[in-house]
Amino acid sequence: MDAENQQQNATPAATADATEEASAGRAPVSRRAVIGWAGAGVALGAAGVGSVAAATRQDDDTPAAPAATADIPFFGDHQSGIATPVQDRLHFAAFDISSSATRDSLVRMLKEWTKAAAAMTGGREVGSGAASGLPEAPPDDTGEALGLPASRLTLTIGFGPSLFEKSAPDGQMVDRFGLKARRPEALIDLPKFKGDNLDPQRSGGDLCVQACADDPQVAVHAIRNLARIGMGTVNIRWSQLGFGKTSSTTPDAQTPRNMMGFKDGTHNIAGTDTAKLAEHVWAAPGEGPDWMTGGSYLVARRIRMHIETWDRTSLKEQEDVFGRTKGEGAAYGRTKEHDAPDLKAMPDDAHVRLAHPETNDGLMILRRGFSFTDGTDGLGRLDAGLFFLAYQRDTRKAFVPLQQRLAASDALNEYIQHVGSAHFACPAGVRKPGEWWGQALFG
Repeated sequence: MDAENQQQNATPAATADATEEASAGRAPVSRRAVIGWAGAGVALGAAGVGSVAAATRQDDDTPAAPAATADIPFFGDHQSGIATPVQDRLHFAAFDISSSATRDSLVRMLKEWTKAAAAMTGGREVGSGAASGLPEAPPDDTGEALGLPASRLTLTIGFGPSLFEKSAPDGQMVDRFGLKARRPEALIDLPKFKGDNLDPQRSGGDLCVQACADDPQVAVHAIRNLARIGMGTVNIRWSQLGFGKTSSTTPDAQTPRNMMGFKDGTHNIAGTDTAKLAEHVWAAPGEGPDWMTGGSYLVARRIRMHIETWDRTSLKEQEDVFGRTKGEGAAYGRTKEHDAPDLKAMPDDAHVRLAHPETNDGLMILRRGFSFTDGTDGLGRLDAGLFFLAYQRDTRKAFVPLQQRLAASDALNEYIQHVGSAHFACPAGVRKPGEWWGQALFG
């Protein structure tokens, strides 16, 4: 999928600091970044973390990551983490609700989660903190983010189809929490697309939380604390770490490169474009249940790249697959990456040509993609690729027809495979303190 990114250029002082570190034999990678990537999988059952160097190394002329800025507000009409400027790091977790949980215990957890989310996105500790409270009791906060800024942390919650109705061991569909009648029609069970090879252990989930931040340890801390609060009510079904954002809601900035070395897209929806957000991203009144008005539908796809095969492919074929040059990122027949593409100058099966809105009756989705590398697959091949996140007003009218088109004839399919998939309804934002995630759904 095409995507766009915003990165802030390094200041002269920052460049000088990096040069000084390099001359002293020290790589400009923080210990915190290494800890964040190395510890997250152990703490929460994520897949193996893989190469820290691949996740943190930057080329000399790659813009530096944005410095920590003002905290992103948690309260608002829409959830943050959707149209918000995309951060550099991701920790995404899908949860299943335990068989012993009740509607009341789930509501209590969501209320506690909301309090914790508001605190952590504001750079504060959870509850009474990590180093206070009763000495005889575990602290309220796990503590690994002590002394760190919020790093533009956002937390976004979504509810999966199985929250509303789930298959029991005897095969019967069960409405566990009295929510079946409140399931939006747009929250479909995604169809199987051509070429899918989905791992059930990396797919689905009763609910999800997307944590994005500019510091991996801050994102990991957020998911870890929510998992701890939810212990006994929810269990992590699967999780994914992401780095090197491959999409952005600030399309005027330079587009980042994906793990194939290409700038994958320049036509994402801008987070400031209220008209396009209303047209393509936010669920409108009357289109579904009231609790989804102002929310959005999230599709999460884990896309494995066949890195070794790609690396043996000629430059000409690589460029033909995308329909753009590898160096500049310009579409065929153009000179700059943001030049309007001449779709007819590309091969018929080029990724950009097939995914572009002009080829799809103006269809657009908002993308928040991240690269991942999770070690090797046991056969010496790198387990790496794109963790694709797409938000849209109605998945049936956006992601599904677009993916069906790509799955049928995209030249990129020779080098990728979709191995994980999930679909969630993300409600509107929590508008003020005292309200909580899912209140309109459960109320």
